[in-house]
Amino acid sequence: MSASQGETDLSADERAGLELVRETGGIHQSDFWKELGVSSRKGSRIVEALESAELIQREEAVYEGQRTYYLEPTASELDFSLLMAGDMLSPFIGEEEVDPQADAFSQWLMNLAYEEE
Repeated sequence: MSASQGETDLSADERAGLELVRETGGIHQSDFWKELGVSSRKGSRIVEALESAELIQREEAVYEGQRTYYLEPTASELDFSLLMAGDMLSPFIGEEEVDPQADAFSQWLMNLAYEEE
């Protein structure tokens, strides 16, 4: 994934924080700083920097009885290309069980194969 303009100016801690939010798909701020191994104050500064660079979004939440924020990557940061074959989205998004014999899966794979040629 190519680095966006705001990403190139990040400190090592901010980059680690952004990576954590992306890998988890969303994390409570109260867990964020603990996972990064930084103080809550430093964690808050990292979140503010990432939010002002529009790399993450945060919204108020209550978690384990405490008011906190829920941090998520911004939609522009999500890469759905790995789920796509041409203009078809993988038929298994949100499915509990995968049936490799399914016509939808076969069609998706064929589109993916043709895309590679």
